[in-house]
Amino acid sequence: MVEWWAWVAFIALVAALLAVDLLVVHREAHVVAVREAAIWSTIWVALGLSFGAFVWVWLGQDRAGEYLAGYLVEKSLSVDNVFVFSMIFTYFAVPPQFQHRVLFWGVFGALVMRAVFIIAGAALLSAFHIVLYVFGILLVFTGLKMLGHQEMELDPQQNRALRVLRRFIPISNEYHGQRMFVSQAAGRVATPLFAVLFLIEVTDVVFAIDSIPAVLAITREPFIVFTSNAFAILGLRALYFLLADLAGRFVHLKKGLAAILLLVGAKMLLTDIYHVPIWLSLAGIASILAVSIAASLLARPAALPAREAPVADPFGLLTSSRREPPPPPDPGPD
Repeated sequence: MVEWWAWVAFIALVAALLAVDLLVVHREAHVVAVREAAIWSTIWVALGLSFGAFVWVWLGQDRAGEYLAGYLVEKSLSVDNVFVFSMIFTYFAVPPQFQHRVLFWGVFGALVMRAVFIIAGAALLSAFHIVLYVFGILLVFTGLKMLGHQEMELDPQQNRALRVLRRFIPISNEYHGQRMFVSQAAGRVATPLFAVLFLIEVTDVVFAIDSIPAVLAITREPFIVFTSNAFAILGLRALYFLLADLAGRFVHLKKGLAAILLLVGAKMLLTDIYHVPIWLSLAGIASILAVSIAASLLARPAALPAREAPVADPFGLLTSSRREPPPPPDPGPD
């Protein structure tokens, strides 16, 4: 069990990284170019891998392997977040210079929510052994659903969570810079930027339902689960600006993600029968990811789908739709 001081030190490290990102690097709103996104993606990946090396020295080879496997799983599954964020930003016509600020606060909220999910999930696994099989079945079910190639599109007009938000918080019909709330004649109202942030947080909850059990299938140590999730999520903003326009290129990645979920789900279901060595899990995850990316890059451009990649949504928070693009969303009362 990792000592409490390690948690405090890591949270302080994350807070420092976020402060540098918000107050120094992106203090002024600007459009993030592909070159800038590539540089920062490289930096975040280097930080994540460096922390894995630190875990190796500090906690040993097995814990380091668990961290790296969890980091790979979370990093690969986060590509789905990129595609969904792209749909949300496109639907709400979010100005490019404001997108990073939304993603910053989205990442902050995701870190808080995932910490809660990880602690709760680890506690459930410790208290009730049957939860092991519940998580395993969930992962296998989601993996099979992803293999089904169900075409999903985000339709905020029909999104249940957004409809609930509009009942309690009035939303203005225009952006006010990077502000989330403004004062108007009718009182204080939210801007569309807040609605976008709210949807991003909701979709992260959906993805966490898959990714947290997936990493818990690799390790039961909450600190390893959280740190691997944290470094993958911290790099999500740069990954979005790097890959958002290339979603159609990764035509086979969905199959790879499904295979990873099936692999870790099977590992969890077989825990009482056979303990899969961590090096074998890590090799399997890395191989599946490499093959699916390579196959996508080698695919003919003409064979690529025109729409964004499908999204696994087992709880129906995102709405399936095959209609033409919807009309502009109703902003609600001013």
